[in-house]
Amino acid sequence: MKISVIKARDLAEAWFLCLAKTLNEGFEYKIDRGSYAGQQRKELDLAVIQIEYPGTRPLIPDVPPGVPPPSTMEYVESYLPYLMTAHKKEGEQYTYGQYLEKQIAKIIEMYKRDGFNTNQAYMAVGNENSIDLPDPPCLRMIDTRVREGKLNFVVYFRSWDLWAGFPSNLAAIQLLKEYMASEIGVADGELLAMSKGLHLYDYSWEFARAVVRSQ
Repeated sequence: MKISVIKARDLAEAWFLCLAKTLNEGFEYKIDRGSYAGQQRKELDLAVIQIEYPGTRPLIPDVPPGVPPPSTMEYVESYLPYLMTAHKKEGEQYTYGQYLEKQIAKIIEMYKRDGFNTNQAYMAVGNENSIDLPDPPCLRMIDTRVREGKLNFVVYFRSWDLWAGFPSNLAAIQLLKEYMASEIGVADGELLAMSKGLHLYDYSWEFARAVVRSQ
């Protein structure tokens, strides 16, 4: 498997660089099982993305005229309860928050009570029953590290829609990180993201090419 390493200043640049990398180097295949089964994906084997200043605003990238925006801040703000609380809307199989809500509070308390030099401040998403869901959680972990007075996140997605998911997911995760940093009493740090399934569905290829050409 090829490891693709992307280093970016902020969330918008990370998205642009990942679009270009996936279009140019992603392998194309037909989906046998999962979202959009029977359609095509372009996918990177293993993407490792380091974002130095993820709190730079705007958190959602701009797109050229004629290209539908992948997300909006209004959507991100409505998405936050899905990420941070256990409340499920009708028809939802799960929320990330049902796994994360209690862990968020425990991580904050751990750092405040015990100090920053620990490798145990890790939050898991999903359990042994998740494999039985029609669509198991894509986000599977948020690991944390306080270094040099800053809270850093390391997140892993088992599968990750680069066009519609990436911008919303990372914007919301960044807002969570800023909240936790404030509660812990440290500054906001870097965001590192990994996925062995960062992909573009075929419906978004032309949109992605238009964005890449505009840069």
